[in-house]
Amino acid sequence: MTAATAPQIAEEDRLRADLYNFLGLILSGPPDELLLAQTATLSGDAGPLGQAITTLAKMAKVSKPKSVASEYNKLFIGLGRGELLPYASFYLTGFLNEKPLAVLRQDMRAQGLARAETVFEPEDNIASLMEMMGALIVGRFGTPASLGQQRDFFNKHIGPWAGHFFADLEGAKNSVFYAPVGTIGRCFVEIEAEAFRMGG
Repeated sequence: MTAATAPQIAEEDRLRADLYNFLGLILSGPPDELLLAQTATLSGDAGPLGQAITTLAKMAKVSKPKSVASEYNKLFIGLGRGELLPYASFYLTGFLNEKPLAVLRQDMRAQGLARAETVFEPEDNIASLMEMMGALIVGRFGTPASLGQQRDFFNKHIGPWAGHFFADLEGAKNSVFYAPVGTIGRCFVEIEAEAFRMGG
């Protein structure tokens, strides 16, 4: 696809996709030195989301990859299990690998999305869902999703539980670097849910 035939994505949608992708990346594994350095350059406005982004940037400036990796492991991996289980199935049913995962897999097939062969996590983990939403907005795997398609995916797979997960991440005992990530996610999910409601 040449630049001339590439679909035009509104700047606002590109920024939304970038934030989904950033959340997906930072939640998929502990950030390395490069991602921490990039995160340290972020800045936000005076709103709650912007303030959380500024706080995260400040945290990134003073954090070392090793300490953030240790925090990530305590939060999401742990001995046996981490402090949080970042899966839609768990948040919606109390168990892993339940109906929400099966429904997501059906919708992924319909959208032409597939789990990467190098990924072994169930697809309904928060990082994967953030990446999928970002991909749908900009059409990374085909035509950009319409607003209606985005709303349907969000309302089915993200809206019912992601806000709860991000609030839990904000307040988790082991959250230091990841506390503002939780705030960013919670604020962003609230903004998206409201925008989809207003958009019809």
